[in-house]
Order: sequence, then structure tokens, then C-alpha cells
Amino acid sequence: MKCPKTHRIALLFDANQAFAREVIGGIAGYLSSRRTSWELFIEDDFSLRLSSLARWQGDGIIAHFDDPAVAEALADSPVPVVAVGGSYASETDYPTDVPYVATDNFKLVNLAYTHLIDVGLRQFALFSLPDGARHRWALEREKSFRALMQRDNFEVEIFRGDGACSWEEDVAQQVRWLQSLPKPVGIVAVTDARARQLLQACQLANIAVPEEVAIIGIDNDPLARMLSCIPLSSVIQGSAEIGRTAARMLHQLLEGTYLECTRILVPPAGINVLASSSHQPVKNPRVMRARHFIRQYACQGIKGDQVAAYVGVSRSTLETYFQQELGCSVHDEILRFKLDAATALLARGDCSVGDVALRCGFTSMQYLFAVFKRELGCSPREFQQRAAHGTAATAGEAALQT
Repeated sequence: MKCPKTHRIALLFDANQAFAREVIGGIAGYLSSRRTSWELFIEDDFSLRLSSLARWQGDGIIAHFDDPAVAEALADSPVPVVAVGGSYASETDYPTDVPYVATDNFKLVNLAYTHLIDVGLRQFALFSLPDGARHRWALEREKSFRALMQRDNFEVEIFRGDGACSWEEDVAQQVRWLQSLPKPVGIVAVTDARARQLLQACQLANIAVPEEVAIIGIDNDPLARMLSCIPLSSVIQGSAEIGRTAARMLHQLLEGTYLECTRILVPPAGINVLASSSHQPVKNPRVMRARHFIRQYACQGIKGDQVAAYVGVSRSTLETYFQQELGCSVHDEILRFKLDAATALLARGDCSVGDVALRCGFTSMQYLFAVFKRELGCSPREFQQRAAHGTAATAGEAALQT
């Protein structure tokens, strides 16, 4: 029996990006589902290889074309190339000589914007990136945001920041911008990394998230969520599907199928709604400050007295405000957030129940079990098993009902 040929394929992606990692994962998923043999070449810094690609003795390339240098280096490639990148508002911005698989920038921004409308917001802004050739995709998201604002007769508010200044000045610029915005406001960040920066700036400026500023990013990057002071909402790109589609197209090219510069736009896969964008109008400013403090420190085991001290009122007064505004106690709100955090960690599937209890501020595993049984009707382990099979309640549904 003749063995199938092993193809040598180069993947030109910056694996430090969440988008790129998921695209590569989609490529791997396609290969595992097919009887095809590829030897993959991936560099930590593929830009070092660009000048020598014309002499590379391989069979095909899948490359991230958002970087103009990559597109230029592969303009005369002797082997088949499939390009991956962002969508463009102008037809002339697309590469004309290679099959192209794109994330749909307009639909990404529109999904984030629609979510902010759904939570009751009517003022919006976009946090982008400094202008640059490698940030063309960010400019396209700006264009999408601008078109949506003009369509719906809203003011267009876009902030890029100055990438050339120090970290301290960069944060100071973000704080000044946030303070200048009318409140409440919903902000779409072009990436989760930018969204996380805004969360830090809000914390520094003592701006309540999401009561005054609701933030949603794009990428659903697990690392950004882990590093965020408040759980970060994010639009989920269809990155894995992009990878699978690109791999399928290259496979067809390698088998001799002619693709007439096919272009495919992949829509977002959904949205992961967490605390940073869960806006709920609150009239009492002390309740707003209290909830902001709780979101940041609930999992560190804070008590109601500490919340009242932060707000600057007595515990009994704060309890009265909470009952009037939210219909629950301060303890209920702390527990609600801890339970949200616990269900989110369990749904990820990479934490033990003991780790979840420790990280979410429960004093013991027994207390965690008791809360789950009382509020969700199951044990933490049963919840984790249901989540693995897609039958568990979402973090929002798992929140304490009052």
C-alpha cells in the first residue's frame, strides 16, 4: 500500500496572539479529522524567515496577512499560499492573488455594540490602538464602529492613545479620557488586552465598572481574563473555524483543486458575558461604589463591614441602601460574585474544587459545597461535570437569586 505524501507546511503566525493560537488550533483540528499528513513549521519569530521564504523547499504556507510585510514577502511565493486576516470595508484592501479567510470585523464590533445596547446603555466609545501598518485590523474595527454610530445617530468617540509614551503617561491618558466621557458609557475595546488596560485605568481612577463604564473586549483571551481585576466580557472570534477553513483550502490546493482567489468571511462564534459589561442602572452612588469594591475584592474574602468602610457609611445604612436599590443584602451581593467566579472556574475544567474554593474566597470546601447545594441544587463537582457536557447553568444563571 502506497503511503500518502507528507507535505511540509509553514504557518506564519505570531503565536503570542490569542487569535493566532486559536487559528493554529483550528488547523490542527482539521488535520486530526483527516487522513492527511503535514509536517508543520512554526517559528517563535517567523519574521526572521521572511527574507528567505522564496528559497524555502516546502509545499505550502498559511500566513497571517494583517502584517503587510508578510503579504509582501509572499507576493511571488513558488508554493501555494492561503492568507488569513481581517475583513476590510474597501474591496481594494484585500489581497487579489491568494485565497483569503477573514474574521468579520464589522460583525465582531456589531455584536459587542448590540450587547451594550441590550444592557441599557445609550452612550458608546471605542478604545483602539495607535495608528500603524500592523494595526490595519484595528482601523477596520474603528471604521465599523464609526459606521454603526453614524447609522444610529450617536456621537463617534474613539480613543487610540499614544504608543510612543511611557507606561505611566499612557495610563494617565486613558484615565483622562475615561473621566471626560459622559456616564454611564459602554466601551468596546478592539482586543481583550486593551480592555484589560481600561479596567486597570478605571480601578486607578475609582470609576465603577460596569455601573459607570461597561467594557467589552474582542478575542475571549483566557490569559486576559485571568489577569483582569474584574471578569472581562468578550466577543468570541471564530478563530478555530478560520484555521479549519484555511487548512481545508490549502489541502485542496495541494491536491490540485483550483481556487479562484476565494474569499471567506467567518462570523464571531458568540459572546462571553461577564461582570465588566453586566450593566445594571443604579441610582444610589453609595451602592454603585460598594458594588465596584465588591467586584474587585469579593474573592479575597471581604466582609460587609469592609465594604461599608470603603463607602464611608455605617453597615446598617449600607444594608438599607442595598435593600432599597437591589432588594438584597451586602452579604448576598458578595456571595453572588463569589459564586459567579466559582462557576466560571469550574466550567473551564482546569481547576480542582479545592483550588476553586481557595481562589474564590470560600473559607472551606465544605462551605463551597453548602453554597452550591443551596443555590444550584448540585455539588461543585456535579456542576463541573455538567459544564463539560454543556448542560450546566451559565455563570450569570448560577448567580445567587434574591
